[in-house]
Amino acid sequence: MMKAVVIYEAGGPEQLKVETREIPKLKEGWTLVKIKGFGINRSEIFTREGHSPSVKFPRILGIECVGEVEETTSPNLKKAQKIVSIMGEMGREFDGSYAEYVLLPNEQVYPVNTSLTWEELVTVPETYYTAFGSLNNLQIKEKDNILVRAGSSGVGIAFLKLVKAKFPNIRVVASIRKGDIKKREKILSLGYDEVIFDENNILETKEKFDKILELVGPASIKDSFSHINEYGIICATGLLGGKWYLEDFDPTRDIKNNAYLTTFYSGNVNGEKINYMLDYIEKYKINVKPEKIFSLDEIVEAHRYLDSSSGFGKVIVINE
Repeated sequence: MMKAVVIYEAGGPEQLKVETREIPKLKEGWTLVKIKGFGINRSEIFTREGHSPSVKFPRILGIECVGEVEETTSPNLKKAQKIVSIMGEMGREFDGSYAEYVLLPNEQVYPVNTSLTWEELVTVPETYYTAFGSLNNLQIKEKDNILVRAGSSGVGIAFLKLVKAKFPNIRVVASIRKGDIKKREKILSLGYDEVIFDENNILETKEKFDKILELVGPASIKDSFSHINEYGIICATGLLGGKWYLEDFDPTRDIKNNAYLTTFYSGNVNGEKINYMLDYIEKYKINVKPEKIFSLDEIVEAHRYLDSSSGFGKVIVINE
């Protein structure tokens, strides 16, 4: 038997129920993973709230995990092998990682070679992979002036660490909601060079930037184009503004200053890309410690923390 967090209907954190369930039985084409831990992601909060129409309840949420192979039908995997898994339909079409064990398609289980501790490795997968992919798509150069919209988010902070590790003197500015003014000093202590406020998805500055990591999403992309230098790049990666689609957008008029709009989707993943990211983290000695650690029994508190105005950085769950 195992512990698992099950959600039966959409709603607040209290809808997450810790239960005892049978460990999933191995089937052809799948691998059983013993979960060491997982990160909590905003997309899981959106699903919990009922904003993922393809997800049917009851469901065990969780789109990422770190752990060891328990049993497998794959000739390329072996018992006790250290692995990472992210995305696919984990936690959506089939039960995910909010548990002690998870059954995953073989092609979604990625062996990793790393000296990171379990706590560090659990902090990495979805958040750092998304930040690393965005960094590459932004084609960062040492002289760039960079803005991170929603700079206090887990992906925003991961991006900051990844960029500053390689380019210590590069200027990186964070935007935060005006209502989160108490976060300003904490944000600056992490290494951002400046903080600007965002009032209803409008930045309170006239400054322009060479590169913008857009984590608020469609709700603020038009405003971001008002703050991009000529031939700059905006990477629209997040959906923290709660708007899923870009509507009433005329590319000819709204893409200003001969700039470029790109994106990064963490579903574009394989083992080679994950290990490339892990090599980068180790090469530049990046501190990938989480902001908060919870246990599986504390999953409701973990979601409440991320839902609150004090929610900050990467939140993980460790299985003892």
